[in-house]
Amino acid sequence: MRVIRSLLLFKLGFWAGMMAAAAFVKRAVPSRGDEDSDELALVAVMDGIELTNRSKAFKGGSMVAWYGGIAVDLREAELAPDARLSVRTLFGGIAIRVPPTWRIESSVTALAGGVDAGTPAQDDPDAPVLVVEGKALFGGVAVGTKAEAAISEPAARVAEPAAE
Repeated sequence: MRVIRSLLLFKLGFWAGMMAAAAFVKRAVPSRGDEDSDELALVAVMDGIELTNRSKAFKGGSMVAWYGGIAVDLREAELAPDARLSVRTLFGGIAIRVPPTWRIESSVTALAGGVDAGTPAQDDPDAPVLVVEGKALFGGVAVGTKAEAAISEPAARVAEPAAE
């Protein structure tokens, strides 16, 4: 009985510490970028972010989802040369929707999560290239033309304020 109680207290302390750290990060690390930004730095901690980017020279940036979700639509953006996007998830998800003419080079790895990256232009050597790198821990990353499956109605509701 003592071992079980010790394990339960450890687990409770671990989760309380994770939530406290997430609350600190949420206040300390703000998101940067809007629909016209060439570079994004999005941070979703216990929250949701939904963004449509219309940049004329999208260079990339970073995305962090910690107990939250990020949905970015890049179909109206134009890709700059050497565009690079860094993604990190911890118990969260990132969905990036791109035009079918872009080629995706992904080195995202997952631990107890999933990664789906690709477009119809994967075999086109002349297509603009978006390099995506990062990690998904107990979460998921979807990059492609069909990433809208990951941008579901419940995820969209997370980003909206509650109706009163």
